Amino acid sequence: MKIIVLAKQVPDTNEVKIDPVKGTLIREGVPSILNPDDANALEEALALKDQYPGSVVSVVSMGPPQAKYMLRECLAMGADNAYLLSSMAFSGADTCATSTTLAAGVRKIGDFDIIFAGRQAIDGDTAQVGPQTALRLNLPSVTYVQKIREIKEKSIVVERALEDGFEVIEVETPCVLTAIKELNKPRYMTISQIEDAFKKDITVWNENDLALNPNDVGLVASPTQVHRSFTPPPKGAGEMLSGTVPEMASALVAKLNEKHVLAAH
Repeated sequence: MKIIVLAKQVPDTNEVKIDPVKGTLIREGVPSILNPDDANALEEALALKDQYPGSVVSVVSMGPPQAKYMLRECLAMGADNAYLLSSMAFSGADTCATSTTLAAGVRKIGDFDIIFAGRQAIDGDTAQVGPQTALRLNLPSVTYVQKIREIKEKSIVVERALEDGFEVIEVETPCVLTAIKELNKPRYMTISQIEDAFKKDITVWNENDLALNPNDVGLVASPTQVHRSFTPPPKGAGEMLSGTVPEMASALVAKLNEKHVLAAH
């Protein structure tokens, strides 16, 4: 089985700050991590590799040169190959342009059975890249996959999470599946795996390697434009009530009346 995983290096959301003047993310000095949902996608690919000996897992990412560190992490977890799509021509890409580049990378890799991607990236939360990549590759896709039920010769049966349950879908392969955290728990890396990861080569491709027109990628090919990013103002401190239940209930009603939340009778 040949599996491709789409992965992204993202800023750690616990450390993200917004420039109050420019309204943009401050990335300098902010640690980067493997996008959490992509870690679940990679884990499922590696689990299938364990289940089907001889399988090959390749990870593809679009990003700046420093994304190599994230790809090393993927190799240390057990991926066989890593590809970085990196060029100034790709910068400023929205999901539309990003999917164009990723699809070109997948085509260059060639033969595959399944493409796994995370449901969404924590620095954008659009959940669009996986399905858009499937569209550009003319492949069927299933989003919000929470369980792999069965692998057949030319199809795969999965559970797709819904707000009030799940649905069972059988989809022909090759296909694109986007993973959610309920799918699995990503494995840890060992010291020996980390050492081996730094001995492996990471293939880097630019727009010329992918036979892409610079006008079809990056900012110039991105119809989406972010006008402003900002941090919502913090909420005021809450007020704790004390006393007996009737006393606290009476105090709460009085405060709600004071703020005109309840209509006085």
